[in-house]
Amino acid sequence: MTLTKITPGQPLTDTQKNGLQLVSLLGRGKRDVVLAIDVTESVGLNDQGRIRLRQIVEDSLKPGDSVYVVPFAQNVVFDEVISVENPLGKPIYFSKENSENINKVLAKIPFNYDPNRYGTDIQRAELTVYQGVAQINQNRLAKNQSIKPQSVVWITDATLGTKPGITSEIWIETPANSPFRIATSPESEERQNWIKSLPLHERSLIIKNQDSKDYKLSVIDLNPTIQEFCTPAPGGQETCLVNSYLLKQLWFPSLILLLLIAAGIWSLCKFARLQKKWKLRIRFEDNTEDEEKLCILPNKKKIGIGEDNPNSIDCPGGEIRGHLQRQGEKLYLVPTPEGNIQLNNKKVISKTLITNSRFTLNCPDSRQRDYQINVKIEK
Repeated sequence: MTLTKITPGQPLTDTQKNGLQLVSLLGRGKRDVVLAIDVTESVGLNDQGRIRLRQIVEDSLKPGDSVYVVPFAQNVVFDEVISVENPLGKPIYFSKENSENINKVLAKIPFNYDPNRYGTDIQRAELTVYQGVAQINQNRLAKNQSIKPQSVVWITDATLGTKPGITSEIWIETPANSPFRIATSPESEERQNWIKSLPLHERSLIIKNQDSKDYKLSVIDLNPTIQEFCTPAPGGQETCLVNSYLLKQLWFPSLILLLLIAAGIWSLCKFARLQKKWKLRIRFEDNTEDEEKLCILPNKKKIGIGEDNPNSIDCPGGEIRGHLQRQGEKLYLVPTPEGNIQLNNKKVISKTLITNSRFTLNCPDSRQRDYQINVKIEK
Protein backbone atom coordinates (compact mmCIF):
# COMPACT_ATOMS: atom_id res chain seq x y z
CA MET A 1 0.00 0.00 0.00
CA THR A 2 1.36 3.41 -1.00
CA LEU A 3 0.76 6.22 1.51
CA THR A 4 0.66 9.80 0.23
CA LYS A 5 1.64 12.89 2.19
CA ILE A 6 -1.58 14.62 3.12
CA THR A 7 -2.55 18.24 2.50
CA PRO A 8 -5.50 20.16 3.95
CA GLY A 9 -8.76 19.06 2.34
CA GLN A 10 -12.23 20.53 2.02
CA PRO A 11 -14.74 21.12 4.84
CA LEU A 12 -16.72 18.20 6.24
CA THR A 13 -20.48 18.17 6.71
CA ASP A 14 -21.98 17.73 10.18
CA THR A 15 -23.14 14.26 9.15
CA GLN A 16 -19.60 13.28 8.17
CA LYS A 17 -18.20 14.67 11.44
CA ASN A 18 -20.74 12.64 13.41
CA GLY A 19 -19.91 9.56 11.36
CA LEU A 20 -16.19 9.97 12.05
CA GLN A 21 -16.97 10.34 15.75
CA LEU A 22 -18.79 7.01 15.61
CA VAL A 23 -15.86 5.39 13.82
CA SER A 24 -13.50 6.59 16.55
CA LEU A 25 -15.70 4.92 19.16
CA LEU A 26 -14.89 1.60 17.50
CA GLY A 27 -11.35 2.18 18.78
CA ARG A 28 -12.70 1.91 22.35
CA GLY A 29 -11.39 5.27 23.49
CA LYS A 30 -7.84 4.89 22.16
CA ARG A 31 -6.09 8.18 21.36
CA ASP A 32 -2.95 9.67 19.85
CA VAL A 33 -1.17 11.89 22.40
CA VAL A 34 1.72 14.10 21.28
CA LEU A 35 4.04 15.61 23.89
CA ALA A 36 5.62 18.57 22.05
CA ILE A 37 8.30 20.02 24.34
CA ASP A 38 10.42 23.12 23.79
CA VAL A 39 13.99 22.11 24.73
CA THR A 40 15.54 25.58 24.66
CA GLU A 41 16.92 27.19 27.82
CA SER A 42 14.09 29.73 28.04
CA VAL A 43 11.70 26.96 29.11
CA GLY A 44 13.88 24.91 31.46
CA LEU A 45 11.40 22.72 33.29
CA ASN A 46 11.47 23.17 37.06
CA ASP A 47 10.03 20.79 39.65
CA GLN A 48 6.47 22.03 39.04
CA GLY A 49 6.76 21.44 35.31
CA ARG A 50 8.17 17.96 35.85
CA ILE A 51 5.34 17.12 38.25
CA ARG A 52 2.72 18.20 35.74
CA LEU A 53 4.32 16.22 32.93
CA ARG A 54 4.43 13.15 35.16
CA GLN A 55 0.76 13.72 35.97
CA ILE A 56 -0.08 13.61 32.28
CA VAL A 57 1.90 10.42 31.72
CA GLU A 58 0.99 8.53 34.88
CA ASP A 59 -2.58 9.72 35.49
CA SER A 60 -4.04 11.04 32.22
CA LEU A 61 -2.87 8.54 29.63
CA LYS A 62 -5.17 5.57 29.12
CA PRO A 63 -4.47 1.99 28.11
CA GLY A 64 -4.36 1.82 24.33
CA ASP A 65 -3.09 5.37 23.81
CA SER A 66 -0.26 5.94 21.35
CA VAL A 67 2.28 8.44 22.73
CA TYR A 68 4.62 10.54 20.57
CA VAL A 69 7.39 12.59 22.22
CA VAL A 70 8.39 15.50 19.97
CA PRO A 71 11.15 17.82 21.26
CA PHE A 72 11.69 20.99 19.24
CA ALA A 73 13.79 24.15 18.96
CA GLN A 74 14.79 25.64 15.57
CA ASN A 75 13.64 22.32 14.14
CA VAL A 76 11.76 19.37 15.48
CA VAL A 77 14.32 17.05 17.05
CA PHE A 78 13.74 13.46 15.98
CA ASP A 79 16.11 10.72 17.11
CA GLU A 80 14.87 8.39 14.36
CA VAL A 81 14.08 8.45 10.67
CA ILE A 82 10.61 9.83 10.01
CA SER A 83 8.43 8.98 7.02
CA VAL A 84 4.88 9.25 5.72
CA GLU A 85 4.20 6.03 7.64
CA ASN A 86 5.60 7.52 10.87
CA PRO A 87 5.49 11.33 10.49
CA LEU A 88 6.11 11.91 14.22
CA GLY A 89 8.33 8.91 14.80
CA LYS A 90 7.31 5.54 16.16
CA PRO A 91 4.80 5.78 18.98
CA ILE A 92 5.04 4.23 22.42
CA TYR A 93 1.91 2.14 22.98
CA PHE A 94 0.80 2.97 26.48
CA SER A 95 -0.57 0.50 29.00
CA LYS A 96 -1.08 1.26 32.68
CA GLU A 97 -0.95 -2.45 33.37
CA ASN A 98 2.65 -2.39 32.14
CA SER A 99 4.82 0.02 34.14
CA GLU A 100 7.59 -0.54 31.60
CA ASN A 101 5.66 1.53 29.06
CA ILE A 102 5.28 4.38 31.56
CA ASN A 103 9.03 4.33 32.07
CA LYS A 104 9.59 4.33 28.30
CA VAL A 105 7.53 7.50 27.93
CA LEU A 106 9.21 9.20 30.89
CA ALA A 107 12.65 8.19 29.64
CA LYS A 108 11.99 9.78 26.24
CA ILE A 109 10.75 13.10 27.69
CA PRO A 110 13.49 15.79 27.85
CA PHE A 111 12.93 17.01 31.42
CA ASN A 112 15.99 19.29 31.14
CA TYR A 113 16.75 21.85 28.45
CA ASP A 114 19.37 21.14 25.79
CA PRO A 115 22.21 23.73 25.93
CA ASN A 116 22.96 23.06 22.26
CA ARG A 117 19.43 24.03 21.18
CA TYR A 118 18.25 27.61 20.80
CA GLY A 119 15.95 29.81 18.72
CA THR A 120 12.51 28.20 18.96
CA ASP A 121 10.78 28.23 15.57
CA ILE A 122 7.30 27.68 17.00
CA GLN A 123 5.46 27.96 13.68
CA ARG A 124 7.69 25.28 12.15
CA ALA A 125 6.94 23.03 15.13
CA GLU A 126 3.19 23.65 14.74
CA LEU A 127 3.28 22.77 11.04
CA THR A 128 5.27 19.59 11.71
CA VAL A 129 3.02 18.42 14.54
CA TYR A 130 -0.37 19.32 13.02
CA GLN A 131 0.51 17.89 9.61
CA GLY A 132 1.86 14.82 11.42
CA VAL A 133 -1.28 14.08 13.43
CA ALA A 134 -3.40 14.60 10.31
CA GLN A 135 -1.15 12.18 8.42
CA ILE A 136 -1.49 9.53 11.13
CA ASN A 137 -5.29 9.47 10.85
CA GLN A 138 -5.15 9.69 7.05
CA ASN A 139 -2.90 6.62 7.02
CA ARG A 140 -5.61 4.81 8.96
CA LEU A 141 -8.13 5.78 6.29
CA ALA A 142 -5.85 4.33 3.61
CA LYS A 143 -5.64 1.08 5.61
CA ASN A 144 -9.37 1.10 6.40
CA GLN A 145 -8.68 1.30 10.15
CA SER A 146 -10.56 3.24 12.82
CA ILE A 147 -9.33 6.81 13.22
CA LYS A 148 -8.68 8.20 16.71
CA PRO A 149 -9.18 11.42 18.62
CA GLN A 150 -5.87 13.19 19.13
CA SER A 151 -4.28 15.57 21.64
CA VAL A 152 -1.14 17.69 21.48
CA VAL A 153 0.47 18.81 24.75
CA TRP A 154 2.61 21.88 24.07
CA ILE A 155 5.21 22.99 26.62
CA THR A 156 6.76 26.23 25.44
CA ASP A 157 7.03 29.93 26.20
CA ALA A 158 6.30 30.76 22.56
CA THR A 159 2.83 31.89 21.49
CA LEU A 160 0.73 29.28 19.74
CA GLY A 161 -1.64 29.84 16.84
CA THR A 162 -0.31 33.21 15.67
CA LYS A 163 -1.12 34.65 12.24
CA PRO A 164 1.10 33.75 9.25
CA GLY A 165 4.42 35.55 9.36
CA ILE A 166 5.98 35.99 12.78
CA THR A 167 8.00 39.12 13.54
CA SER A 168 10.44 39.64 16.39
CA GLU A 169 7.83 41.74 18.19
CA ILE A 170 5.61 38.67 18.37
CA TRP A 171 8.32 36.09 19.00
CA ILE A 172 11.97 37.07 19.00
CA GLU A 173 13.48 33.57 18.86
CA THR A 174 12.29 32.67 15.36
CA PRO A 175 15.50 32.29 13.29
CA ALA A 176 16.15 35.14 10.88
CA ASN A 177 16.22 32.80 7.90
CA SER A 178 13.00 31.00 8.81
CA PRO A 179 10.44 30.99 5.98
CA PHE A 180 7.77 31.45 8.64
CA ARG A 181 8.81 35.09 9.07
CA ILE A 182 7.24 35.66 5.64
CA ALA A 183 3.42 35.52 5.74
CA THR A 184 3.11 34.53 2.08
CA SER A 185 5.73 31.77 2.07
CA PRO A 186 4.44 28.29 1.16
CA GLU A 187 5.36 27.04 4.65
CA SER A 188 3.45 29.84 6.38
CA GLU A 189 0.38 29.33 4.22
CA GLU A 190 0.49 25.56 4.71
CA ARG A 191 0.69 25.97 8.50
CA GLN A 192 -2.23 28.38 8.48
CA ASN A 193 -4.27 26.03 6.30
CA TRP A 194 -3.74 23.22 8.80
CA ILE A 195 -4.76 25.43 11.72
CA LYS A 196 -7.96 26.30 9.83
CA SER A 197 -8.58 22.73 8.69
CA LEU A 198 -8.14 20.88 11.99
CA PRO A 199 -10.67 21.10 14.86
CA LEU A 200 -8.32 22.53 17.52
CA HIS A 201 -9.60 23.06 21.09
CA GLU A 202 -7.07 24.68 23.42
CA ARG A 203 -6.69 24.72 27.22
CA SER A 204 -3.64 26.36 28.78
CA LEU A 205 -1.91 26.64 32.16
CA ILE A 206 0.85 29.14 32.94
CA ILE A 207 3.88 27.72 34.78
CA LYS A 208 6.97 29.56 36.01
CA ASN A 209 10.35 28.12 35.06
CA GLN A 210 13.43 27.88 37.27
CA ASP A 211 14.23 31.55 36.48
CA SER A 212 10.68 32.62 37.48
CA LYS A 213 9.75 33.31 33.86
CA ASP A 214 6.43 32.19 32.44
CA TYR A 215 5.83 29.37 29.99
CA LYS A 216 2.67 27.50 29.11
CA LEU A 217 1.48 23.95 29.24
CA SER A 218 -1.22 23.93 26.57
CA VAL A 219 -3.38 20.98 25.63
CA ILE A 220 -4.81 21.05 22.12
CA ASP A 221 -7.56 18.45 21.69
CA LEU A 222 -8.62 17.39 18.19
CA ASN A 223 -11.84 15.60 17.41
CA PRO A 224 -11.26 12.51 15.23
CA THR A 225 -11.05 13.76 11.67
CA ILE A 226 -9.64 13.05 8.22
CA GLN A 227 -9.25 15.22 5.15
CA GLU A 228 -11.94 15.07 2.47
CA PHE A 229 -11.10 15.16 -1.23
CA CYS A 230 -13.82 14.94 -3.86
CA THR A 231 -12.85 14.56 -7.53
CA PRO A 232 -15.12 14.75 -10.61
CA ALA A 233 -15.57 11.38 -12.29
CA PRO A 234 -16.92 10.39 -15.72
CA GLY A 235 -20.68 10.32 -16.12
CA GLY A 236 -21.46 13.41 -14.08
CA GLN A 237 -20.34 11.73 -10.87
CA GLU A 238 -17.63 12.44 -8.30
CA THR A 239 -15.53 10.27 -6.02
CA CYS A 240 -14.91 11.24 -2.39
CA LEU A 241 -12.91 9.76 0.47
CA VAL A 242 -14.97 10.24 3.61
CA ASN A 243 -18.34 8.75 2.65
CA SER A 244 -16.70 5.66 1.17
CA TYR A 245 -14.58 5.28 4.33
CA LEU A 246 -17.61 5.66 6.59
CA LEU A 247 -19.50 3.04 4.60
CA LYS A 248 -16.64 0.55 4.96
CA GLN A 249 -16.25 1.26 8.66
CA LEU A 250 -19.88 1.46 9.76
CA TRP A 251 -21.89 -0.99 7.64
CA PHE A 252 -21.22 -3.97 9.90
CA PRO A 253 -21.67 -2.11 13.24
CA SER A 254 -24.81 -0.52 11.78
CA LEU A 255 -26.14 -3.94 10.83
CA ILE A 256 -25.43 -5.24 14.34
CA LEU A 257 -27.10 -2.15 15.81
CA LEU A 258 -30.19 -2.63 13.64
CA LEU A 259 -30.38 -6.27 14.67
CA LEU A 260 -30.07 -5.29 18.32
CA ILE A 261 -32.78 -2.65 17.93
CA ALA A 262 -35.04 -5.17 16.18
CA ALA A 263 -34.34 -7.72 18.92
CA GLY A 264 -35.06 -5.08 21.55
CA ILE A 265 -38.37 -4.11 19.95
CA TRP A 266 -39.32 -7.78 19.61
CA SER A 267 -38.41 -8.39 23.27
CA LEU A 268 -40.46 -5.40 24.41
CA CYS A 269 -43.44 -6.55 22.36
CA LYS A 270 -43.11 -10.07 23.71
CA PHE A 271 -42.80 -8.75 27.26
CA ALA A 272 -45.93 -6.65 26.75
CA ARG A 273 -47.81 -9.66 25.39
CA LEU A 274 -46.73 -11.77 28.36
CA GLN A 275 -47.86 -9.11 30.81
CA LYS A 276 -51.27 -8.84 29.20
CA LYS A 277 -54.00 -10.78 30.99
CA TRP A 278 -56.02 -13.14 28.81
CA LYS A 279 -59.77 -13.15 28.92
CA LEU A 280 -61.52 -16.51 28.67
CA ARG A 281 -65.18 -16.25 27.71
CA ILE A 282 -66.99 -19.35 28.96
CA ARG A 283 -70.34 -20.38 27.53
CA PHE A 284 -72.23 -23.44 28.77
CA GLU A 285 -74.24 -25.35 26.20
CA ASP A 286 -77.23 -25.93 28.48
CA ASN A 287 -77.46 -22.28 29.56
CA THR A 288 -80.87 -21.17 28.27
CA GLU A 289 -80.26 -17.52 29.13
CA ASP A 290 -77.43 -17.24 26.63
CA GLU A 291 -75.13 -15.81 29.28
CA GLU A 292 -71.40 -16.27 29.50
CA LYS A 293 -68.83 -16.23 32.25
CA LEU A 294 -65.61 -14.22 32.04
CA CYS A 295 -62.40 -15.61 33.56
CA ILE A 296 -59.09 -13.72 33.76
CA LEU A 297 -55.84 -15.60 33.15
CA PRO A 298 -52.46 -13.87 33.77
CA ASN A 299 -49.17 -15.39 32.61
CA LYS A 300 -47.92 -18.39 34.64
CA LYS A 301 -51.32 -18.75 36.33
CA LYS A 302 -54.06 -21.34 36.00
CA ILE A 303 -57.86 -21.58 36.02
CA GLY A 304 -59.45 -24.54 37.74
CA ILE A 305 -62.03 -26.74 36.05
CA GLY A 306 -64.64 -27.84 38.58
CA GLU A 307 -63.30 -25.71 41.44
CA ASP A 308 -65.57 -23.69 43.69
CA ASN A 309 -64.03 -20.37 42.73
CA PRO A 310 -65.40 -17.27 40.95
CA ASN A 311 -62.46 -17.34 38.50
CA SER A 312 -62.91 -21.00 37.54
CA ILE A 313 -64.90 -23.12 35.11
CA ASP A 314 -67.94 -24.92 36.48
CA CYS A 315 -68.33 -28.66 35.98
CA PRO A 316 -71.04 -31.02 37.36
CA GLY A 317 -70.37 -33.58 40.05
CA GLY A 318 -68.42 -31.44 42.51
CA GLU A 319 -65.05 -32.89 41.47
CA ILE A 320 -61.98 -31.05 40.20
CA ARG A 321 -61.34 -32.20 36.65
CA GLY A 322 -58.12 -30.27 36.07
CA HIS A 323 -57.07 -26.76 35.11
CA LEU A 324 -56.14 -24.54 32.21
CA GLN A 325 -52.52 -23.47 32.66
CA ARG A 326 -50.94 -20.51 30.84
CA GLN A 327 -47.22 -20.61 30.11
CA GLY A 328 -46.17 -17.53 28.19
CA GLU A 329 -48.26 -17.47 25.04
CA LYS A 330 -49.27 -21.11 25.28
CA LEU A 331 -52.28 -22.66 27.00
CA TYR A 332 -52.37 -26.21 28.32
CA LEU A 333 -55.13 -28.42 29.60
CA VAL A 334 -53.82 -30.33 32.62
CA PRO A 335 -56.23 -33.04 33.91
CA THR A 336 -56.13 -34.40 37.44
CA PRO A 337 -55.23 -38.11 37.77
CA GLU A 338 -58.84 -39.08 38.41
CA GLY A 339 -60.45 -36.31 36.39
CA ASN A 340 -62.71 -37.24 33.50
CA ILE A 341 -62.45 -34.48 30.90
CA GLN A 342 -62.43 -34.16 27.14
CA LEU A 343 -60.94 -31.59 24.81
CA ASN A 344 -62.87 -31.20 21.56
CA ASN A 345 -64.59 -34.57 22.23
CA LYS A 346 -61.31 -36.42 22.92
CA LYS A 347 -60.44 -37.64 26.40
CA VAL A 348 -57.32 -36.06 27.88
CA ILE A 349 -55.19 -37.99 30.34
CA SER A 350 -51.98 -35.86 30.32
CA LYS A 351 -50.91 -32.26 29.89
CA THR A 352 -52.07 -31.20 26.43
CA LEU A 353 -51.34 -28.07 24.38
CA ILE A 354 -54.41 -26.15 23.18
CA THR A 355 -53.65 -24.80 19.72
CA ASN A 356 -56.84 -22.87 18.89
CA SER A 357 -58.35 -19.75 20.44
CA ARG A 358 -61.73 -21.51 20.46
CA PHE A 359 -62.18 -24.98 21.94
CA THR A 360 -64.70 -27.17 23.69
CA LEU A 361 -64.41 -28.92 27.02
CA ASN A 362 -66.66 -31.86 27.94
CA CYS A 363 -67.21 -32.93 31.54
CA PRO A 364 -69.16 -36.22 31.55
CA ASP A 365 -71.09 -36.80 34.81
CA SER A 366 -71.45 -40.11 36.65
CA ARG A 367 -74.12 -41.20 34.17
CA GLN A 368 -71.82 -40.29 31.26
CA ARG A 369 -73.91 -37.32 30.22
CA ASP A 370 -71.85 -34.60 28.59
CA TYR A 371 -71.61 -31.18 30.11
CA GLN A 372 -70.25 -29.11 27.21
CA ILE A 373 -68.32 -25.89 27.75
CA ASN A 374 -67.30 -23.57 24.91
CA VAL A 375 -64.23 -21.43 25.56
CA LYS A 376 -62.98 -18.44 23.60
CA ILE A 377 -59.56 -16.90 24.35
CA GLU A 378 -59.08 -13.14 23.93
CA LYS A 379 -55.39 -12.30 24.11
